[in-house]
Amino acid sequence: MASYIVAIDQGTTSTRALVFNDTAEIMASAQQEFRQDFPNPGWVEHDPEAIWQSVVAVVREAVARAQVSVHEIAAIGLTNQRETTVIWERVSGRPIHPAIVWQDRRTTKTCQEMIDRGLQDQINAITGLRLDPYFSATKIAWILDHVDGARAAAERGELAFGTIDSFLLWRLTGGAVHRTDATNASRTLLYDLAGGHWSADMCALFNVPMNMLPAVDDNASVFGVATDDLFGAAITIGGMAGDQQAATIGQACFQPGMLKATYGTGCFALLNTGSQRVTSRNRLLTTLAYRLNGQPTFALEGSIFIAGAAVQWLRDGLGIIDHAAQLGTLAGDADPDQDVYLVPAFVGLGAPYWDAECRGALYGLTRATGRAEIARAALESVCFQSHDLITAMRGDWPDAEGLVLRVDGGMVASDWTMQRLADLLAAPVDRPTIPETTAMGAAYLAGLQSGLYPAPDEFAETWALEQRFTPRMEAAMRARKHAGWQDAIQRTLSRPDR
Repeated sequence: MASYIVAIDQGTTSTRALVFNDTAEIMASAQQEFRQDFPNPGWVEHDPEAIWQSVVAVVREAVARAQVSVHEIAAIGLTNQRETTVIWERVSGRPIHPAIVWQDRRTTKTCQEMIDRGLQDQINAITGLRLDPYFSATKIAWILDHVDGARAAAERGELAFGTIDSFLLWRLTGGAVHRTDATNASRTLLYDLAGGHWSADMCALFNVPMNMLPAVDDNASVFGVATDDLFGAAITIGGMAGDQQAATIGQACFQPGMLKATYGTGCFALLNTGSQRVTSRNRLLTTLAYRLNGQPTFALEGSIFIAGAAVQWLRDGLGIIDHAAQLGTLAGDADPDQDVYLVPAFVGLGAPYWDAECRGALYGLTRATGRAEIARAALESVCFQSHDLITAMRGDWPDAEGLVLRVDGGMVASDWTMQRLADLLAAPVDRPTIPETTAMGAAYLAGLQSGLYPAPDEFAETWALEQRFTPRMEAAMRARKHAGWQDAIQRTLSRPDR
């Protein structure tokens, strides 16, 4: 009897596969990092072939470690780094350019020109998003305009576009299926959020041929079948979602007003707004949380571009630490009388500032500043950015005052960071017993489609708390720290009047 689910979690810096049993327990996992390429300042690229090879390798390894037969796997669930853009040849399956990653800033000028033309409101009304290089549309146009013959080939129907989920689905099915799910589609600047389909107006505006786009399915659907030569038997792909939406599902945030934040390379907070498509007054995104049985559930989202990436910078760029686990201890040793602020705008700032042109800065340095103070500033920068997002959400959602934040991602293993997050938010922070919520969300969607897992309400009852962090910081200190952070932000913005 097929009683296992394989979840593929394709992230920005690594690919993982996890095997879940019929009660959604993790049986085994495997992980493989791959190279990040930075060919020019502000550019970030991946090799799609390296990503594909990592997917095949980790699935095989995880299944072997779980000691289950491939014939016992009911379905595959797939979750992925969102917005990252791949264009490939339909006949050969060969990508025509490296994948342009969500962090990439090369189309900043294009976005600013469109903002200057007054297009922001029109685009936001249709897509729920903002004009920013973060999203896929300007990346697609850039590739078509910079690869010889690409635009003409696209017009002839010879090229396919996809975010990473769609590219992997194409490869898993041997080129038989060109589809995506509604959450990934909603992150492209090409999707009509109210209508639930690709927007001809947006495609025309961004000069993207509609024949390049994949079909759009619900998150729990039969997307296709992985060919038997890959893993030893054909396996249905039954669930797909962008990584932040998958984490929302894995955190069981199925009710309006529930909030989760994932702390990975960046940080992404989603607030479930149910069937209500809330238009933000505070520069947040309106997006899909998920779509099941044709019914969309919406969310407000705040996107932070740099969270765990700041930890990587301290480790790999500055050599301040050898391992990420050291950072909380080091931050705890910082001098409390030094107010050092890191604004980690290495690739600009996301919500609620949306400044693609500003760059990172350190403030408050003195001769006494050392490793500990910089470590604390890096971790606090993530907490301050989270505060900015949740403050904006409270302004957009009338019932948001009593929010409890459910957290996941690599950074949440640090007790120091989670306590400081609760302190600076002045709100409880809940860490679940199962930290692999992104993979859990992908697995749940596949298990729901295959009949292995129950309906959302029943699944939500299995969510369990590992630890709640409650605020301890005095209000006066919190206010002083927030004031220092806002001063640092205003000094960093390329246009401080924003």
